[in-house]
Amino acid sequence: MHDLLIRNAVIALPGGTLLEGDLACTQGRITAIASQITGDGREEIDAEGKLLMPGVIDPQVHFREPGGTDKEDLASGSRAAVRGGVTSFLEMPNCNPATIDQEQMDWKISRGRATSVANFGFFIGATVDNLESLNNVHPACGIKIFMGSSTGSLLVNEEKDLDRIFGNGERLIAVHAEDETRIRERTAQLLGDEETRDYAIHSLIRDAQTALIATERALHLSGKYGRRLHILHLSTAEEVARLRAGKADQVTCEVLPNHLFLNTDDYAVLGSRVQMNPPIRDPQNAEALWAGLHDGVIDIVATDHAPHLLADKEKAYPRSPSGMPGVETSLPLMMTAMREGRCTLTQILRWMCSGPAELYKIANKGKLIEGFDADLALIDIDGYKPVRDEEVFSRTGWSPFSGRSLTGWPTHTIVGGRVVFENGNVRPGVFGQPLSFGS
Repeated sequence: MHDLLIRNAVIALPGGTLLEGDLACTQGRITAIASQITGDGREEIDAEGKLLMPGVIDPQVHFREPGGTDKEDLASGSRAAVRGGVTSFLEMPNCNPATIDQEQMDWKISRGRATSVANFGFFIGATVDNLESLNNVHPACGIKIFMGSSTGSLLVNEEKDLDRIFGNGERLIAVHAEDETRIRERTAQLLGDEETRDYAIHSLIRDAQTALIATERALHLSGKYGRRLHILHLSTAEEVARLRAGKADQVTCEVLPNHLFLNTDDYAVLGSRVQMNPPIRDPQNAEALWAGLHDGVIDIVATDHAPHLLADKEKAYPRSPSGMPGVETSLPLMMTAMREGRCTLTQILRWMCSGPAELYKIANKGKLIEGFDADLALIDIDGYKPVRDEEVFSRTGWSPFSGRSLTGWPTHTIVGGRVVFENGNVRPGVFGQPLSFGS
């Protein structure tokens, strides 16, 4: 008998093939995929023709634990994840205390085992003096370098420190590519010591050149040492053009729905709710990001889920914090774009499922193949439902996409062969597992 049997689904197989049929899971793995599976399951789901796809792997979230649990923690963030069809996430190190050594990594792994309803992995954060930890802390999906200041205390912006990190070790380096010197110079020029409610100044201070300068520095160091480099939340047409002109094999990058679906016009209505690092850009910029996705310059889609309380977001700039929630809306946003002809299902599966698994060398995830882990999302791509703040699972209770009508909402999310999210509710007693990362 199968542990879980999903019948009458439209199954998204690798390569873009859609199979109308059944999928069975046993002991956390996919054990059978066929037009019809005989036998019974201890639990059975009638998919009623809905789309069954691999669970999304979100490779950049901030779940704020420890130190910021009034905003989010691994429990609440992972609940938001599975609501959005995300079955695995990679979490950033800029919490308090930061994840910069084995002690903090062990703590987070233990906390994830006890509270996270999705599978989890963690970055190790770079400082100017923790080189040994960067290369020896396990399990870590990669090294995170903040080249420009953002939430938290992690910042590495001096050339000598960056050179030392890139020049020692083999672990993937993921960079927040904004140039700290330019940020400080433009803050002094455009804002000085003042405060303002014109949050759009954030996009002027952290302009496209701020991102491009840092991206160029990271690309130079990656080329100098042959070091594996991943550029986080690529946001500008200028960076896309630079990478299209020459992108080495060891370099990958990602884009966020925030930069695909929001722009500087949104400041007028949403104010600091759309303030983030790197900032949203002018309206035409998104076309270059979409083009980068389509031609392979941009490899994957992440969210940079970075929740803050509205009471804090409503402060005057620059005291208003940067970041917005997004882990539970990324798949519906992309599925809605698919229905609008902006992309295909095959592309979404590569950008959000198999691509992150391959980039971070996470075995047996990201595809519906017999023997792979049974991390699945059953989604409705026919019905539309608006985003409502009061329905957001993230602890902060709001979304920058509130009011938008989206399709592609999951009805069921399965982690390790067990249903964890079902028709609006998270089941108790189901927890994810720590991810493993190949060399």
